[in-house]
Amino acid sequence: MKLRVGYELLYHFPQPTPAILMLNVHYSRVSDLVGADNILIDPATPISGYRDGYGNWCSRIVAPAGKVRITTDAVIFDSGLPDPEAHGARQTPVEELPEDALVFLLASRFCDSDQLLDLSWSLFGHTAPGWDRVQAVCDYVHQRITFGYQFARVTRTASEAYHEEKGVCRDYAHLAIAFCRALNIPARYCTGYLGDVGTPPPYPPGDFAGWFEAYLDGHWHTFDPRNNSRRIGRVLIARGRDAADVAMITTFGLNTLEGFKVWTDEIVDAH
Repeated sequence: MKLRVGYELLYHFPQPTPAILMLNVHYSRVSDLVGADNILIDPATPISGYRDGYGNWCSRIVAPAGKVRITTDAVIFDSGLPDPEAHGARQTPVEELPEDALVFLLASRFCDSDQLLDLSWSLFGHTAPGWDRVQAVCDYVHQRITFGYQFARVTRTASEAYHEEKGVCRDYAHLAIAFCRALNIPARYCTGYLGDVGTPPPYPPGDFAGWFEAYLDGHWHTFDPRNNSRRIGRVLIARGRDAADVAMITTFGLNTLEGFKVWTDEIVDAH
């Protein structure tokens, strides 16, 4: 199937302001794009790019003073299949992990697994190591946190999400990641597009989504504690230790976000 993906971000900058944008589809999905998902900026602004330490594509700009519109509208092919499952995938012993997975065992800014160590083992120590343990984490987090955009707070850590019992998709992912790391399971944060394909209406307004991947049996596997189901049409943008590594826009100066739209819609061919 084909998906139309994109966003429109409207900002006001009181003065010229440097910014880093992490808004392009991840390199692992570039071959699925029908055309390049170029970032369009109005007024026209020079863009340069680089890859960060996690392989994500980042764009650098100096946003001009005044109103600035940042947008993309692209089409991408998708299998139309739900997220893959690998029941029975075993937990890899720490001493057998590849070196590039080790960083995803460590506590980070929002995934303060060191604060949840004893709790993690008391909650999940009885579960079977591997896929079943990660799914048990997702089941618990899905029930523990109440979702609501009014609960969004960009400074909330995993341990705070546990105690406050509320949040948005990033909080679900952060808490699940922190639990997994405390249980010696490498886990990394993911952000991207996730529409409503295969789910019943009514549909909420579009937004970027946060989920995570756990390293089991030699592979990274997708888990989504916010929805806690295998979803269709997930399009990765970036991966990192937590949301701090994959912010859609990092600005180095004052600004106001005046408009925000995201879309991930299935394209139905007319016959």
